[in-house]
Amino acid sequence: MAHAWGYAADNGPDKWSASFPIADGPRQSPVDIDPGQAAFDGSLQPLSLKYDPNTCLDILNNGHSFQVTFLDDQDSSVLSGGPVSGVYRLKQFHFHWGASDDRGSEHTVAGNKYPAELHLVHWNTKYADFGEAAGKADGLAVVGVFLQIGNENASLQKVLDAFNAIKTKGKQTTFKGFDPASLLPARLDYWTYEGSLTTPPLLESVTWIVCKDPIGVSPAQMAKFRSLLFSAEGEPECRMVDNYRPPQPLKGRRVRACFK
Repeated sequence: MAHAWGYAADNGPDKWSASFPIADGPRQSPVDIDPGQAAFDGSLQPLSLKYDPNTCLDILNNGHSFQVTFLDDQDSSVLSGGPVSGVYRLKQFHFHWGASDDRGSEHTVAGNKYPAELHLVHWNTKYADFGEAAGKADGLAVVGVFLQIGNENASLQKVLDAFNAIKTKGKQTTFKGFDPASLLPARLDYWTYEGSLTTPPLLESVTWIVCKDPIGVSPAQMAKFRSLLFSAEGEPECRMVDNYRPPQPLKGRRVRACFK
């Protein structure tokens, strides 16, 4: 039986190392990004993200977040360039958020949190599939995008409109034709470092690409995030909030910037 991890006092991030010892490993994520220490690296390439809305499949409440899943059997929705070599296919995207607007993001910038953070998860096509790639040091590339309070985000609203069908854990519904590129900031300046998944099994296989510029989200839209439940239908209601892992020690790693 899989260990029941979560974000509560009895099974939250500070307890994960008991079942997943890699939680104390050398390249754990997220981290605090110190812009003053993140040196410009002129060898970093521009990031290329090319997504096909026709590869969008469904949206699921998995009891930890919600995720939108993509067909990844061909090079239709891919990441290339940036800090990685080769082609990485989009598998899914999901978010982390807080109970209030002063917390929610996993990565922090000079100690400051955003209300939420989007993660677009890609796998290296030199491996057979996502499962194999997730166990390799260069197997995954995750693009992180911060959300900050502002005007309503019309693209994000298309995702939020599906929430009524996935309010509780285990609920899933078809979600077709969505273009994840619509959730990216206009400029793709980024920081990058070698890290891990931020949820169990915490595998140290992620090249992180964290966008400097946030995207907007309205207060009403953030309230919609908080309407989802950790709990399954028929269980006592438990609001899905504060589903983030705190920053982990850098342990000698360098965070590089593609911009000056």
